[in-house]
Amino acid sequence: MKNPRNILFYILLFCGGFALIWLIVHLGSGLELPDELIRPEGYSSQWHAFLENLCENFSTPFVILLTQIIIVLIVARMLGFLFKKIGQPSVIGEILAGIILGPSLIGSYFPEIYKFIFPPHSFDNLNTISNIGLILFMFMVGMELDIKILREKINESVAISQAGIIFPFVLGMGLAFFLYEGFAPQGIPFLSFALFVGVSMSITAFPVLARIAQERGISKTKLGTVILTCAAINDIMAWCILAVIIAIVKAGTIVSSLYTIGFAVVYVFTMLKIVKPFLKRISELYSTLENMNKSIVAVYFLVLLLSAFATELIGIHALFGAFMAGVIMPDNKNFRHLFVEKIEDIATVVFLPLFFVYTGLRTQIGLLNSISLWEITALITLVAIVGKLIGSALAARYVGQHSWRNSMIVGTLMNTRGLMELVAINIGYDLGVISSEIFVMLVIMALVTTFMTSPMLSFIEKILPDKNKNNELVRKQMQGLFKVLIAVGNPQNGKNLLRIAKKVLDGEKNTLEITALHITAGADTNPLHSEKFQSESFQSVENEAQMLNIPMIKEYCLSDNVEEAIIHQLNNNPFDFLLIGAGVQYAQKPLFPESSLFGKIKWLNRGINNLVRQRIRFYPQTLIKDKTRYFVENAYCTVGIFVNRNFNQITTTLIVLAAETDGFFMRYARRLLRNTEGEVQITVLDTNNILRTDKTAAETFENLKNTYPNNIKLSKAKNMSGMVKNYSFMMISFQTWNDLVAADKSELQNIPSTLIINKKSSRF
Repeated sequence: MKNPRNILFYILLFCGGFALIWLIVHLGSGLELPDELIRPEGYSSQWHAFLENLCENFSTPFVILLTQIIIVLIVARMLGFLFKKIGQPSVIGEILAGIILGPSLIGSYFPEIYKFIFPPHSFDNLNTISNIGLILFMFMVGMELDIKILREKINESVAISQAGIIFPFVLGMGLAFFLYEGFAPQGIPFLSFALFVGVSMSITAFPVLARIAQERGISKTKLGTVILTCAAINDIMAWCILAVIIAIVKAGTIVSSLYTIGFAVVYVFTMLKIVKPFLKRISELYSTLENMNKSIVAVYFLVLLLSAFATELIGIHALFGAFMAGVIMPDNKNFRHLFVEKIEDIATVVFLPLFFVYTGLRTQIGLLNSISLWEITALITLVAIVGKLIGSALAARYVGQHSWRNSMIVGTLMNTRGLMELVAINIGYDLGVISSEIFVMLVIMALVTTFMTSPMLSFIEKILPDKNKNNELVRKQMQGLFKVLIAVGNPQNGKNLLRIAKKVLDGEKNTLEITALHITAGADTNPLHSEKFQSESFQSVENEAQMLNIPMIKEYCLSDNVEEAIIHQLNNNPFDFLLIGAGVQYAQKPLFPESSLFGKIKWLNRGINNLVRQRIRFYPQTLIKDKTRYFVENAYCTVGIFVNRNFNQITTTLIVLAAETDGFFMRYARRLLRNTEGEVQITVLDTNNILRTDKTAAETFENLKNTYPNNIKLSKAKNMSGMVKNYSFMMISFQTWNDLVAADKSELQNIPSTLIINKKSSRF
């Protein structure tokens, strides 16, 4: 562009182009009719014309659908987030979002707004879109089932899963006997009504159950494996029963339904013996992201759609076909992970909330307008709980669970219904088998049974503690184990924490035992993804533990509140030490640097950085306000907070003694010197004459001085000014850190990698 010829060319090009455009428009305007011929009488102003055009555009079906999706996503995500904060699955909040946006609340109190957002003619579009979302979701549910695990555990789990279906199914049919006369739609045979009430009592929400089990840390235990297997078998059996019931309802009689069932058997045989081997062969050839191109993805989507189409055509509902398509997908976990990634977010974030809202639009709480109707709702809920929770718990106790605690946990989790229940009762409602009142009652039952799962599990853990676990922990304590919990965020930081633990915490009398805990934020994370996250998080940390010769136990769970999950794991086990990283946020740059105009407005800078979940670049005062304070205040044991400042290894070390209780650091100094075989140079900075007042600490220091005369010394400095930059590692107490921060010591800006310790426990 610096060439004058190029500049001249561009000037002539643009000027010539604009001149020709002007000439064409000028000549073309002469072809127009006079204004009075093309403008009708009463023609409004340009502004009014724009507004009329805007209103006309807004009334189109496509714009209405987009408006509905936007509103649904906002409300569903907000309520889902709120319910996560109180320890509940987000699905409850999303279901309530549908009820709130439906006729029960918005429709009753703000009818004009309700009609504006959800005009009657838009329901068909919303129903179609939500059904597409359900097909994708059921496909993922089928993919989450691990058939290999089912085969291995089916002997010990099948009795529990069958009891979890038969017992509530029988109770549901008995309940239908009393409800039929007053609530069954006109012309519906008792058999159809009773079968649907029975199956609605028998459903277990496998996806919600799996996520709760993972969040609670149950899924990787033997009990968790049994529960997940039971739920998976229950899901398969329930959907098969539901398919048979749909066939009976549509056919009218059991005899005529045999044709539908016969075609369904042929369909299942074709999927298992022909389609599944074909898909397995494709997955073997195209199992990586690099070679899984659009054509291959199209093949799998085509199988999904053809399967859903076939079952809908046969008469057993498209959702069963989608579920079956997921079940027959290749067992290769890498392949499943890659494929689920392509559809999960759009299915669960966009389409499913639309289904919840569509369900909410059909749920008119106002129909329950008498005490007797609410009593019947309570009765339905009670029957559902007794049938599922008590039935599964008794079966678990009888077939092998040797404690009531484990049996009740099995029953409680099997009682979780959630989305799967809504799918089933929506099918019944669409077929006209259940009335509007029963539909509302069953929606409320689904909400109650799902909501009660987490509180019920906490109650069981409180009144029925795990005796075997407690005995094992006592045995380990008697063996002289020093138990350390390390919260592993990213793998590299986990490796650094292991090195710190080996050098500073490993003792002579107490053998060091590390429990590495990694938590994936988000209890609704797909199990296929969580397995990958778990493997990635622990691989490098486990290799490091083997190199350091440290016994390590791996713990993994999902949680919507990572801090609470860490404290729950810590305080429910007799750990001696919690070691955590201060977090990578200290290295992140602020949105506004402190030298800028906006950066100097502290309240604005702080608010914006909190909003975008960032912290300003590491300054000492940020740590005190950070989430690490939560661990210090709530942990029952000693807490170590490691601030990583380009940590490599511990060489020159500064130990700061300032608070009256800081003498305990001499024991850490002893372990550090012994574990490094005298390779570390320690400087003790005693700014408050602690070694004069604490005789035990003074004796320890003198012993170390005699044993390692060239590796430990006492600084004569009065404060830290100009010292910290000369060291690679520093240890300081939480109390001293607070005092230094309050004094705003500028020398802390240049601190090295630092271990801040808040001592609580009596051990070490």
